[in-house]
Amino acid sequence: MDWRSIPSLAALRAFEATARHLNFSKAARELNVTHAAIAQHVRALESEFSEPLVTRQGRGLALTPSGHALSIRLQSGFEEIAAGVDDLRRLHDDRPLNISVTPAFASNWLMPRIGSFWRAHPDIALNINPSVELVDLTHGPFDLAIRYGEGNWAGAEVDMLTDGGFCVVAHPDLLENLSIQTLKDTEHLPWLLEDSMMERRAILENEGLPLDKMDVTLMSTSSIVLSGVLAGLGVTVQPKSLIERELKSGQLTLLFELETEKLGYYLVWPAARDSARLRVLRKWLKQGAKSA
Repeated sequence: MDWRSIPSLAALRAFEATARHLNFSKAARELNVTHAAIAQHVRALESEFSEPLVTRQGRGLALTPSGHALSIRLQSGFEEIAAGVDDLRRLHDDRPLNISVTPAFASNWLMPRIGSFWRAHPDIALNINPSVELVDLTHGPFDLAIRYGEGNWAGAEVDMLTDGGFCVVAHPDLLENLSIQTLKDTEHLPWLLEDSMMERRAILENEGLPLDKMDVTLMSTSSIVLSGVLAGLGVTVQPKSLIERELKSGQLTLLFELETEKLGYYLVWPAARDSARLRVLRKWLKQGAKSA
């Protein structure tokens, strides 16, 4: 298609609206421009085609035969464009939202709550992808990631979901007949830690624990760590937001809370991929965090 041979789309839109309303002022209101702008576009088309497209008829307008023929083609063409845009939007709206979460967040925070989202919003399908791998929000398929950190992901929209206080916890059976007054009192106990979460190791060492000299077992995922701790096999440190249910039920005993500024679980999403469905999901997640 040679676009150089086609008049400006603004002029064609102005004429198509004029042809439907047979009134410059109504066409101007529809397109949110001035009466003069519509009239100028129509005159420009008439000059380009070297023949009139509209004529005055009483207080309104009438189409000339050439104007009528052009208006039919334009209306059909613009309707086809609108249909294509609507089809693409429906395709986007109908597909599931792709969510990237860490396995620990998925199993300990999201899945116990997700049933209420499905009941409240059965029209919004979700693909939940648990992984510790980094994802490309700009070019990848994901609409939202939930990640633990300080919220400093450049080039993305970020909103804190839960604050990042850490808890040192153990099963009550492991602590039976023990007096634990300070974190140093846990040195002689077995510890379970996730091998990929080096920042947790750094936090404990910063608190004075000599982990290299202690009985520390490293495991591949936070879920396995928690399973071991719930079985009474050791002490661990976890974000408080992930173990609130176990603390409330008494399955785990809170030994110490370690506050770390700015750390927490964050909602991270590309601004260009925001949508009404994604805003509904984010609002629900935030409400779930507040009610936890």
